[in-house]
Amino acid sequence: PEDVQMTPWAARIQAQRESRDHVDDPYGYCMPPGVPRIDYAGAPFKILHTPGETVFLYESLVGMIFRQVFTDGRPLPANPEPAWLGYSIGRWDGDTFVVETTGVKDGGWLDTKKAHPHSDAMRLTERFRRIDYGRMELTIVIDDPKAYLKPWTAKAMLNLRPDTELLEA
Repeated sequence: PEDVQMTPWAARIQAQRESRDHVDDPYGYCMPPGVPRIDYAGAPFKILHTPGETVFLYESLVGMIFRQVFTDGRPLPANPEPAWLGYSIGRWDGDTFVVETTGVKDGGWLDTKKAHPHSDAMRLTERFRRIDYGRMELTIVIDDPKAYLKPWTAKAMLNLRPDTELLEA
């Protein structure tokens, strides 16, 4: 908790969201949960790897959602079109898949319980590393100077769900 130091703007938004009992959650209005929340929200997803991009297919309460992570060496665009899942590029760093994302639509929530906000200035770095068969560690770095006084890190453990298929909402 001491690593998450919000700006006054972000602290006001987070307090309002909690005081209103999360009624403003975009996910409750059939909007995508956004990144990084969609990665650890509990719904299953698949990762499809091709030479030029890696695609995440998500099963969510608002329907099937996909995310493209370009791995062809292109840089992040200077002014990407804002989207719930942003614009992502990826690369391998040893055995870790590193995804950098910008262009995330303002107004999203980083998590459900604490209702942490983010701004359109957020730069997100996700590191996916397989620990062993069936488990992957996800390390998330939030860098958003409009919402946080310094970058902060969160970790989640992702578990393989073998022999499952994604379903429509």
